[in-house]
Amino acid sequence: MSKETSSSRALVIVLHEIYGVNDHINFFSEILINEGFDVLVPNLIHRDSFSYDHEDIAYQYFMNEIGFEKSLREVEEIIKINKAEYDQVFIIGFSIGATIAWMCSEYDINGIIGYYGSRIRDHKEIEPRCPALLFFPARERSFNVKNLEMDLKKKKNTLIKIIEAEHGFMNPFYRTYDSNECKNCVEISLEFLKANVIR
Repeated sequence: MSKETSSSRALVIVLHEIYGVNDHINFFSEILINEGFDVLVPNLIHRDSFSYDHEDIAYQYFMNEIGFEKSLREVEEIIKINKAEYDQVFIIGFSIGATIAWMCSEYDINGIIGYYGSRIRDHKEIEPRCPALLFFPARERSFNVKNLEMDLKKKKNTLIKIIEAEHGFMNPFYRTYDSNECKNCVEISLEFLKANVIR
């Protein structure tokens, strides 16, 4: 688990995709650090990251060896430990990390941001107790984004953004990266964080 410090009283826990802690997660963490947030990056797969051309292997490893419940318990423990040290705790996740962030939104935290958490569709019963900002691509291979948007829009504290891009659009090291959409989403995300930080 890596932790970068900027002496802020707000901590952002960044949750990775199936690939693990890689170039993309480090790149995104730097953005947050440069904005004055402390950042914690847990390695939920407890091994070196997978390469992007091993997507199927990475997916099977996460689903079979790790799973959402085990990761959720681990993040829950990280939240508990850090609540004593920080005034505020936020969670930002990508893909599986976004689904875990969404699952954490019922906890006593200050906000979550999720990028293309496609498995959120399996956890529509969750009612966020904190502000939740969710970004989805306009199209996903495995489900209908519009239907999920309709379900989630009814929830309190939840803001949905549909992006005209593909799953992975935030990752500058991945084939579906969209630099314009990434830049816009980073700006929206930083505004969201700063709006929910208690001064």
